[in-house]
This record gives sequence, structure tokens and C-alpha cells, in this order.
Amino acid sequence: MLMAATSAWSDVVVSIGHVAPLTGGSAHMGKDNENGARLAIEEINAKGLTIGGQKVTLQLDAQDDAGDPRTATQVAQKLVDDKVVAVVGHMNSGTSIPASKIYSDAGIVQISPSATNPAFTQQGFRTTYRVVATDAQQGPALAKYAANQLKVRSVAIVDDSTAYGQGLANEFEKTAKSLGLNVMSHDATNDKAVDFRAILTKIKGENPDAIMYGGMDATGGPFAKQAKQLGLRARVMGGDGLCSEKLSELAGDAAPNVVCSQAGMAIEKMKEGKSFEARYEKRFGAPIQIYAPFTYDAVYIIVDAMRRADSTDPAKVLAAMPNTDYTGVIGETSFDSKGDLKHGAISLYTFKAGKKTLIDVVKM
Repeated sequence: MLMAATSAWSDVVVSIGHVAPLTGGSAHMGKDNENGARLAIEEINAKGLTIGGQKVTLQLDAQDDAGDPRTATQVAQKLVDDKVVAVVGHMNSGTSIPASKIYSDAGIVQISPSATNPAFTQQGFRTTYRVVATDAQQGPALAKYAANQLKVRSVAIVDDSTAYGQGLANEFEKTAKSLGLNVMSHDATNDKAVDFRAILTKIKGENPDAIMYGGMDATGGPFAKQAKQLGLRARVMGGDGLCSEKLSELAGDAAPNVVCSQAGMAIEKMKEGKSFEARYEKRFGAPIQIYAPFTYDAVYIIVDAMRRADSTDPAKVLAAMPNTDYTGVIGETSFDSKGDLKHGAISLYTFKAGKKTLIDVVKM
């Protein structure tokens, strides 16, 4: 009998899901997200976690959705079947949105560290949260910077036809027009494209002051590079999908011509940013791309909800989420009724000597 009682009080293993593209053009960003979540779990386990009087060991159930909406729904179902307590992910808006219905149906908390399309939190799901600002904030911040700081008067817009790229480009366009900028054209490509010369040759004929590109760095880097090769004078602007450390490698000598935004506070402006960066680089031997601090905090936010609920039951963790008021690496996190941040920020960057360089922070 004593043996049975002892085993009943042995460690409880609780899984937290993480989903991002670990294959394909955005794998470096997906791995960065996963690393942030993994670092949080390793630290929490090292310190020890007790919930409901039992010692809890966390494990990361890490999945690859390849940035593909269909794969994302399959992976989401797998995590539900794996009985995870909550999910950090997905990385892209185009995967987070279809996966969110599956988590909602299962009553499992989903915190995206990087999905910026406003539609993600506008579906009426109680399970859906994010720890970044939205494109309804990011697009206007870019358009205002173009008009007010860069003194741009005309723009061409290109998007990659994804929920993220198209959504960001549309938000940029609305604000650009409201500011009196001349939007000369809006073209669509796709997220697998490698040759942009046909679109860029057409845009060269329009001679805009800037080109807004809605898409990821895997396509945005070559886009900026080919624009320079074709002799376009326009600045290339983009959102957080473009704004990775890898962009300077992907864009080559065109990188200094790029201005991009990040839908959150810059690491150098985060109070705990330097300390986090040092721990991250020591653990993984690589620089942070963009959103590792956000996945790291997302794990801590889930654990904070578990502590407040004094339970690892997904339903009780979900019930505790609306009252979140957590201060971590990215700053203070509290949510509105939709699951969006109450305190958002947009950081603007360019590239100097191969390094992503902060130029401005806009508080939302």
C-alpha cells in the first residue's frame, strides 16, 4: 500500500505544446521561437515547480507545421490528442488562425508569440491569446514612419498572398492613403517566390519613393536584393516577418535600404533583455532572430496561470488566463477581452554593417 501511495505522489509530467515552421524558408525563425520556449521550460524545471501539492515536471511537445495551414491543423489535433495543458504558437498568422479553432473546440489555451493578423483574436474564441501587437498597429506605424521620417510621398505595395503578408500590406495601405501618400500599385506574389524581376521592373516604371513588402525574410531578402540590382531608388519597407537577423545575409548589400518593424519591444529596450540574450546565446550558441523572448514569456504566462489556478487541468488554466498580469522579459503582459495585449509596442529597425539596428519605438 505504501508503495502505491508513494507512486501516486511522484512527479506529474505536464506537456506544453509549441508549434512553428522547423522546415522550409522560415525554419530559422521557427527554431528561434522553439528555443525561447525550451529555455523557459529548462529554467522552470531547474528551479522546481509545485502545483496542487505535487511536484510538476514540464516537457515541451515541439511540433513542425512547416508554415502550412493544412499541416497546422493536423499538428494542432496531435497536440490535443497528446493532452497538452496549453500551446505556445503558431508562429505565422496563416497557421495560427486555422489551428485556433481546434484548440478552441478542445478548450486549450493558445498563446501566439508572433501572429499579428488582427483576425486571429476576432473569432470569439476564449482560448486565443497573443503577446505581440497586431498588424492594425504595425501597418500604420510603418506608414507613419514612411510619411513623417522618410518624407515618402509615393509607395508601391507588394504582398505574398498569405494571411500575414496580405493583412499587413492592407493595413499599411489604409493608413498610407489616409496620410495622403500616393499608392501607385498593389501587387501580389506568393510565399515561395524567388524571382521578383517582373513585378520590380513594372514598379521601376512607376518610380515610387518606397516599396512596402508584406511577407517573410526568406522572400523579402531576395526581393530587396533584386530591387537594388535593377537600380530602384525606393526604400524597401516590411513588417516583423522581414525583420530578422538573417535579413542582412538574405538581402546582401541591399539590407541598409530596408526599414522593418517588429510587433513588440526591442530586446535592447527590454529591462531584462540583456540578461535573457546572454542566457539564450550561451544555451543555443546563436543570436536571437526575433521572437524567442516572446515564446519564453508565453511559457511563464502559462505557468503563472497554472499557479493561480493551483491546477494543471487545461480548463482551470484557461479560466485563470483573463486575469493575467505578468511581468517578464518582454515587459508587462495583461490581456483585453479578445486576448490582445493591453500594452503593445512597435519597434522600427534598419540594417547597418550587417546588424539589425533599432531606429525608433512606437508605444501603442
